[in-house]
Formats: sequence, C-alpha cells, structure tokens
Amino acid sequence: MAAPTTLPSALADAVRDESSLRRFLHGLPGVDQVGVEQRAAGLGTRSIKKASKLYAIDLAISMVDLTTLEGADTHGKVRSLAAKARRPDPERPDVPKVAAVCVYPDMVKTAADDLVGTGINVASVATAFPSGRSTMDIKLADTRFAVEQGAAEVDMVIDRGAFLSGRYGQVFEEIVKIKEACGDAHLKVILETGELVTYDNVRRASWLALLAGGDFIKTSTGKVQPAATLPVTHVMLQAVRDWKDQTGELRGVKPAGGIRTTKDAIKYLVAVHEVAGPEWLDPNLFRFGASTLLNDLLMQRRTQLDGHYSGPDYVTVD
Repeated sequence: MAAPTTLPSALADAVRDESSLRRFLHGLPGVDQVGVEQRAAGLGTRSIKKASKLYAIDLAISMVDLTTLEGADTHGKVRSLAAKARRPDPERPDVPKVAAVCVYPDMVKTAADDLVGTGINVASVATAFPSGRSTMDIKLADTRFAVEQGAAEVDMVIDRGAFLSGRYGQVFEEIVKIKEACGDAHLKVILETGELVTYDNVRRASWLALLAGGDFIKTSTGKVQPAATLPVTHVMLQAVRDWKDQTGELRGVKPAGGIRTTKDAIKYLVAVHEVAGPEWLDPNLFRFGASTLLNDLLMQRRTQLDGHYSGPDYVTVD
C-alpha cells in the first residue's frame, strides 16, 4: 500500500502493508463509551446568550450542505434548492449563503449551472451511494462523472462489509483510488457510523479514512439509523484533532442525518469548539448534511431579530 501524501514516519509505517495497518488501527486507544457519552450530554446542556446565539445561527447556516437525495428528484427541484442556497431567506439579504448543495451525480450539472459565481460548492454523492455495493470500476466511473459535471466535492461511502470483516487494506485502497479520481475536488468519506456498531470502530474508520487521504470524514448517508449522533461526532472530532497534532494538517468533519433543529445544530457547534477547537468553526472544516435544518435555522434567526416566532409559513419549504 502507498501513502497518498507525505506522512510522518510513524504514520507512513502504518500504511506500509495490510498487517501494519491492522496493527496501527487496533493499537489506537479504546474509546471510553461512558465517558464520551457523558461529555457529549454535558456539553449539550450549554446555554448561549442572545448575541452569541445569532452568531451561532449564522455560522450554522454557512456550514449547511443543502441536500436532496431522493429517487424522485427533478431538475426543477434542484434549481429551487440552488435558489434557496443563494438566498436562504429572500426577505433578509444579510442571511449567509450555505456552503454547498449536495445532489446525485446526474443532477450535478443543473446545480453547477445555477450556482456559477456564487461561491457555493456543488457536492455529489458517488461510489454507489448509499450502499457502496458495486465494483471498483463503477465507483470510479461514478466519481469521475460527478467531477466532470462540475462537482467540487465528492461524498463517497466506504465498503462497510469489508471494514467489518477486517479487510482494512481493501477499504484503504478504495479511498486512495477515489481520491485520485476526484482530481481537485475535495473528498468526504462517509463511514455510515450506524452500521459500525462501536465507538472503537468509528475511531478506526476515521483514522483509516484520514490515512487514505479523505479531506472530510462524514458520519452517515442519512439513509441508515442511527445517523449522526453527538457522541459519534465527538469521536470523529477527536480523530481530526489528533491528526492535526501528528501531521499539522487540518481535516474536516461532517455529521449528516437527523440534525433538524437549531438547538441540535448549536450542540454540535459547542462540541466542535470544545473537542476539536475553534479552528474547526469554519465551513471549510465543519459541515452539516441536512435537508430540513436550514428552515428551522431561518425561523429561529427571525425570532432572535424580531422578538417573536415567525412560523414555518415565512420560509420556503423544501
């Protein structure tokens, strides 16, 4: 196996071969389940004053990957989503733009055409999303097609069957090849943490994805429950923090699936600040994968500014 980037010697040794990779991943410190769940619950009770809450809402809006990943998606729906990404609240031009619009590969060109010059990225799921069950040739073709159509970000899914069977080298090589196929596009590696069962597996999968060159590690496809959870996100934030300590490189985290309210989003932002550090409070390093979260953020933003609850009729419904 070959390291995708120049790594410190200890990490370069970890990816020398299958045995070295297994030894490294199983040598990672075990996750204290009680400890991580208690810390996540404790940080989730933090209260924020009004001025800070408005800042947090705007920051969360700027971190949203506005997403539609349904079999019934149409080009018209994607164009509407792109319009909402550009102007989340048409009556409030000071509302930040979202970070990206995430769609299936065949919808990428439609989104890209509508978002030219906006600074909003187009993200595309790929590699036989959401199952990841296909041949390598098809996964690579899926990735290349998305990038050719205009995707600046690719969200791939790992082969959870291979990972859970202990075939870590296979998963590593797959990520390396998909990263190469991405060219200049950023790669988000979806771990599908709801299928990994244990926090130790989440930590191992996070490090595996980072070693293979993933720019982001992402919790979920949103198609499997449980999807994103605070304790799992804590483990992933610890991984990118420790990665930076060892390599000097900043890598991102994206929780996706089940984050629907402003209250939930703020809990995640607190976790980012306290677990990884304030550097990660940046759309380039933290994202929310969401289809409905933005509506609640916009309603709560109006409440903060106007002093009363506006209700859902004041924002567009996706």
